[in-house]
Amino acid sequence: MRAIAILFCCLALAGCGTTGSGDGGSAVISSNSGGKITLGVNSYLWHASLATLSFMPLASADPFGGVIITNWYTPKNAPSERTKVTVYILSRTLRADGIKVAVFRQTREADGQWVDASVNPQTATKLEDAILTRARELRLSSQTKD
Repeated sequence: MRAIAILFCCLALAGCGTTGSGDGGSAVISSNSGGKITLGVNSYLWHASLATLSFMPLASADPFGGVIITNWYTPKNAPSERTKVTVYILSRTLRADGIKVAVFRQTREADGQWVDASVNPQTATKLEDAILTRARELRLSSQTKD
């Protein structure tokens, strides 16, 4: 069932484009009936979020609600800690307040159990900045193609 959901998201993303002008409008997916379904999120923020978090395994991605949730990621250089990220795309426009990132961190104790650990408050801000930077790059590259 999870594979079907991931396949759907991949197909949905493959069909994404943009409508409107200016800061990107909304992501659009073509439907089987030939019509188009306009999503409630900014396509640049959506694609930039997926690109920025591409090194982490994806748990779920809701292109209609604008929520991306990663699975736990354990860096090779720190096998006793793991991180999970949730991205909320809150706007149809490319704005700094149109995205919210929540970061969760756990460390492994001596008995092998994972326990919640504090996260540097700047981590979420840095991820938001990286996503916004990538979204602006995507917008600029699409404008130069037109």
